[in-house]
Amino acid sequence: MGEKIIALKVDVDTYAGTRDGVPRLLEDMRRFGARATFYFSMGPDNTGKTLRRIFTRKGFLKKALRSGAPSAYGIRTMLYGTLLPAPMIASSFPDALRETERQGHEAGIHCWDHVKWHDYLPWFPKHLTAMELGRAGALFEEICGHRAITTAAPGWTVSPDSLEVQDAMGLSFCSDGRGSHPFYPVMDGRRFRTLQVPTTLPTADEILGENGITPGNIHDYYLDSLKDGLNVLTIHAELEGGAIRASFVRLLERLAADRIPVITLGEAAGRIGGAPACRLYMGEIPGRAGKVAIQGEEIP
Repeated sequence: MGEKIIALKVDVDTYAGTRDGVPRLLEDMRRFGARATFYFSMGPDNTGKTLRRIFTRKGFLKKALRSGAPSAYGIRTMLYGTLLPAPMIASSFPDALRETERQGHEAGIHCWDHVKWHDYLPWFPKHLTAMELGRAGALFEEICGHRAITTAAPGWTVSPDSLEVQDAMGLSFCSDGRGSHPFYPVMDGRRFRTLQVPTTLPTADEILGENGITPGNIHDYYLDSLKDGLNVLTIHAELEGGAIRASFVRLLERLAADRIPVITLGEAAGRIGGAPACRLYMGEIPGRAGKVAIQGEEIP
């Protein structure tokens, strides 16, 4: 039997998540010696514009109500970009990125505008895709003093153009999709050279309220779901660093008690001796409205 390992990925989507959730997660991880890769949204918080998904994405409203997203994100966040101006995220809290790295975690780029990328990437011309990542990369370097080595697509939404832009950025690895093991992506017949470290476990918002899973027992679900070898768990600063923080702390306690390492995605990527090429496609998964990038079959 191989050792169980968790690589922890933290998506930081919002202004409030950066301000409040990140410091809480850093505090909790420090207590248990856990490390993670934090992906920061760098530009405007337009979360309020997600409300249009009620009309454009089947199952979005049901999923949002089941997972408690409106109360978790807060009323101000749910109005940003509509009735309230969209605040700038990373430039408002540059020390959140710096402190993340000071405490031994990885910091990477989630996006410039989370909602814009998630909802409209398939229709972006290539130059707009490059501009979105370029603006995020420039601000990241200004704040952290070095180039980002990793990105993770909002909502696990990718295109061949976004993968090509990532290759041009010279990244060490990315975490754009859902799957079972690290791989090099092939999409629409195009091969790309940036390693993908996919999320292997479902996120809290996908499973809360389903099959008896609650904030009180979700840590048991994750512990029971771990396989030998690498497991990649994505959490959100707004949930695990906020509304279900106690649930995340229980998970960290159990992982520490069971001596299961919690490492960064970069550390996980560094342990990989070789990775296959696999098809990457946009498809549906249980518990999430809309399509996400999914790891497919290996390609010789």
